[in-house]
Amino acid sequence: MNKQTSTQDLTPLPRWLKRSIGKASEISTVQRIIKQRNIHTICEEGRCPNRGECYAQKTATFLLMGPTCTRSCAFCQVDKGHAPMPLDPDEPQKVAESVKLLGLRYVVLTSVARDDLADGGAGWFVKVMESIRQLNPETQIEVLTPDFWGGKEREISQKQRVNTVVEAKPACYNHNIETVRRLQGPVRRGANYQRSLNVLKWVKDLDPSIATKSGLMLGHGETEAEILETLQDLRGVNCDRLTLGQYMRPSLAHLPVQKYWTPEEFEKLGEIARSLGFSQVRSGPLVRSSYHAGEQENEL
Repeated sequence: MNKQTSTQDLTPLPRWLKRSIGKASEISTVQRIIKQRNIHTICEEGRCPNRGECYAQKTATFLLMGPTCTRSCAFCQVDKGHAPMPLDPDEPQKVAESVKLLGLRYVVLTSVARDDLADGGAGWFVKVMESIRQLNPETQIEVLTPDFWGGKEREISQKQRVNTVVEAKPACYNHNIETVRRLQGPVRRGANYQRSLNVLKWVKDLDPSIATKSGLMLGHGETEAEILETLQDLRGVNCDRLTLGQYMRPSLAHLPVQKYWTPEEFEKLGEIARSLGFSQVRSGPLVRSSYHAGEQENEL
């Protein structure tokens, strides 16, 4: 047996991880519009299981600055391993037009890590936000950013990059910690647990009015005690919102699944998170970072 293969890869997915992809018409409409403009969504690049549902709720997550990441996290479906694409100067306008055509009420902007750029892409987030607001003044914008770490020798510090995005006042600032402290190395190659906590802390220090959010993908071998420690660390930097979902191996080249957490276990973890003070919690096997992003906790 290949060392990358686990017993979970040889058995069918649990029944709770199987669901309808959604209405084909809604998915095809979004796919057509983004393909015509040569832009990207993480919904499609990451093969999100909830994309049909989110599209129907007038929510989508745009992937900025191309689909190629400069890092090599071992869990992620996004393309990596070769040079990233040059920035498309028309991308901000293309995204804004797509938001208008699709009638989106809530937009999430995310990106691959662009360590090759002087500011890590922070200024590009702002440009896209400005373009969206010009055409869609009623649309709320959430950002899901990388950690903006570019090395100690960068002229623009990590904190300055985060501040650039914070000053544009997104409705919510999301940065995923992804996994527990012990597993950061094998799961998030190129990232760092404390650096991720710092991102969320800086947002609150710079503008306490902006909601912050983070998420974990469970199934890498973490324990319940380690998850609790991570939730406490997130609350320690005043993180407001949380997503907990099941890691699903995209291919045999990615990390194997160590455990499929049950819906009942996710429900329990969600209750623990709420007891710690998170104002919005999405916890379930198919939950992803942007799942029901536009809803408030009192709408549950």
